[in-house]
Amino acid sequence: MRELIKNEQIVTIVPQDFKKTNKGRVLDVSMDGFRMELKYKPDGLIVNHICDFYSYTDNGYLYFESYIQNLENNVITIANPVKHRFLQRRKFTRIKFIEDLELKYKDKVHKIRTLDLSAGGMKIQTQDNINMDKEYDVTLKLSDEQEIKCRYQLIRMEKGDNGLYTISGRFTRLSNIDKMTLVQFCMKKDMETISQKG
Repeated sequence: MRELIKNEQIVTIVPQDFKKTNKGRVLDVSMDGFRMELKYKPDGLIVNHICDFYSYTDNGYLYFESYIQNLENNVITIANPVKHRFLQRRKFTRIKFIEDLELKYKDKVHKIRTLDLSAGGMKIQTQDNINMDKEYDVTLKLSDEQEIKCRYQLIRMEKGDNGLYTISGRFTRLSNIDKMTLVQFCMKKDMETISQKG
């Protein structure tokens, strides 16, 4: 783990309850794991419960599952993960995601239907010929308890024979925690889909 996690590195921790996502600074790394000081109070973080961990490195986003061995004030000890993998910026997991949402720019509101979703952006359909030069506010509803507010920038738009516009775009102004939450959400949905097919 010493090659992957270093002192002062920022690591995001995502428990089963997305709303309790936290982040921290690595204090020291040992053969058995590492200790980190949390930025926020450790509400919802439970000793011996599996969590997802993410950190940005020179090789891309590092992802692994592990558990908290010890929790004292704002300092937690994390066990070494059995395995890890890198999530390259351009290789975010993309999932089918059908939701009726709204793109907003000042007083203008466009009704859209999402087609797919990743931590980098989403594909949508709409009846509106949307101005591609603007950035639009959008709220992604991941569950009854979890919403992510961000900006959406159009990249490509095509008009189909059915009169609908299909648009690809990317998210902007996403916080690191929101991006990690999206990464985790898409990965878990993708794993559920694979399990159902199997």
